[in-house]
Amino acid sequence: MDTIYHYDSVSKALDELNENGFNYDFNQHEDDILKNPDNYEIRHIYRYEGESNPDDEAIVFGIQSKSGKKGVYVAGFAANSINETAQLLLNISIKARRK
Repeated sequence: MDTIYHYDSVSKALDELNENGFNYDFNQHEDDILKNPDNYEIRHIYRYEGESNPDDEAIVFGIQSKSGKKGVYVAGFAANSINETAQLLLNISIKARRK
């Protein structure tokens, strides 16, 4: 994984990632991540906690495919809001850190 940067908000992280070429919206195409997880690498991860409400927690992934496509995936991070794709991306990230 690349250097991790910290931003004040999800929108600032998304703006910075967009400026660095991460402009594909993987939220709209998450089925391909689920079908072919080995085709993707997590380049950046940003996690945000809500100030007063755990439902405000979010995680932003900067993702790059083996074909070079760069984009983002944004998911809720509260215990009850992690979906299958977000869990898969977290597993990819954890697996990459072990190497």
